[in-house]
Amino acid sequence: MAQAKRKQKFFDVNMPIIKKETQLYGYDLKDFDGKTITYDLTRLLRGKAILLKLIVKIEGDKAIAEPRELKVMPYFIRRMMRKGTNYVEGSFSAECKEGILKIKPFLITRKKVSRAVRKALREKAQEELTSYVKTKDTETLFDEIMKNQLQKFLSLKLKKIYPLSLCEIRFFAIKEKKKNKTE
Repeated sequence: MAQAKRKQKFFDVNMPIIKKETQLYGYDLKDFDGKTITYDLTRLLRGKAILLKLIVKIEGDKAIAEPRELKVMPYFIRRMMRKGTNYVEGSFSAECKEGILKIKPFLITRKKVSRAVRKALREKAQEELTSYVKTKDTETLFDEIMKNQLQKFLSLKLKKIYPLSLCEIRFFAIKEKKKNKTE
């Protein structure tokens, strides 16, 4: 016997973090559970090149995408670099209310600075970010990074060591989610 052909169609996926909706193409809504969506936020953030990775969760008959990773594109960072400056990179894990995060700050100084100043900037950035994310949940942290609030906070703290021309969170991702007691 011949099998009936299944038809693909578009399914709406809600992305509450950016208050937008997108569509995915497939046979059934259940197929998208756990799938990854990569969304470019460059136009939304007026030229700041950021990629947002979201994981699709199916709740009833609706698909909702939750953020998992935020990444600043390398060409944006190259565009911000100037001659006669130094940059400071860091990478560490920090714990927040809902899980463990991977954070990579990226700082550009106004002029060339010594290695001791760069080390002090890196250590202070890690200390400030670790204490800042402890009390926050992941949803608000993603929102604050996209609105540049976390970077502004960090820049003001690091200004006491040395003034920066750019303070950016180059990479921000959820490594592990803590299990809720209700699940």
